[in-house]
Amino acid sequence: MLREEGKLMRRREFIGFASGALALAAPWRAAGQAASRTYRIGFLSPGELAPVNPVFDELRRHGFVEGRNLTIDRRDRNAGYQQLAAAALELVRTSPDAIVTAGPEAARAAQAATTSVPIVAITDDMVGEGLARSLAQPGGNTTGISLLASDLDGKRQELLIESTSGAPRISVLADTRTTGPQRLQALAEAARSRGVILLVHRVEKGDEIGPAIDMAKAEAAAALNVLASPLLHAYRHVIIRKTAALHIPDIYQWPETAHEGGLLGYGPRLDDIMGQLGRQIAEILGGASPANHPIYQPMKLALAINLKTAKEIGLTIASSLVVSADDVIE
Repeated sequence: MLREEGKLMRRREFIGFASGALALAAPWRAAGQAASRTYRIGFLSPGELAPVNPVFDELRRHGFVEGRNLTIDRRDRNAGYQQLAAAALELVRTSPDAIVTAGPEAARAAQAATTSVPIVAITDDMVGEGLARSLAQPGGNTTGISLLASDLDGKRQELLIESTSGAPRISVLADTRTTGPQRLQALAEAARSRGVILLVHRVEKGDEIGPAIDMAKAEAAAALNVLASPLLHAYRHVIIRKTAALHIPDIYQWPETAHEGGLLGYGPRLDDIMGQLGRQIAEILGGASPANHPIYQPMKLALAINLKTAKEIGLTIASSLVVSADDVIE
């Protein structure tokens, strides 16, 4: 398996251990509590939160079953950023037991709408984005999962450059609400150090994605790094079809996206992350306080390569990269 540098991985291991230990030692006895009443959860995201089956499977394991003692209020089906604030207020008015958010903008909208309803968030950098005080003691009403996307976006760029050896320029597809100018500048400098020009294409809405990829092709970008974003993940099938049609190699934040037709995927496994999300929601529904509930960071990363996609777009990937992959789709 490809791994990040030791310091980064040790931090992940500590936080992952702390969160896991909390789950094992928690005295709240969720299954017993779950039988006593009906719980309500709200989902809030600029794009559809998926896959949700691992979340529901984990909730069911803890005694929370949709349609029996659990109600789900979904405000995550490609609503876009413009509707987040209003959707958050609407969710709070339904008196939910927890709000689940994806991306920093959704988490901020939920925090602006309530200081009392627990929020379980998935985002790139919970502390760096100002959503929590610390990983071990988040404070306030928000806990969740921090993905370290800023570190992994850079690693994905390295993998993309390696897979398109000799390409003079590559492009990034960035969500303006998720990826800031500093991160884009860092990626540009890292590419420049490899002798590669980085072309940046920023989007904020789903209908801007296709034209942005067309522009990358027109500018002779040899590959596309799809940066971490709940919006871009929601539109991943649009991106996969477009890059395949234009024969543009691409890389995504989740290994599972390579199984769906993308060329490369590198990061934590999405099914694992969603399962962890389900466990955290169950702990909160069971009475755990988000202020004292450690933020989880993934410990394991995986590289997936789709050789079928590579063949279809006329790309030969170096054997050294293929043998280092955790998943090879042929």
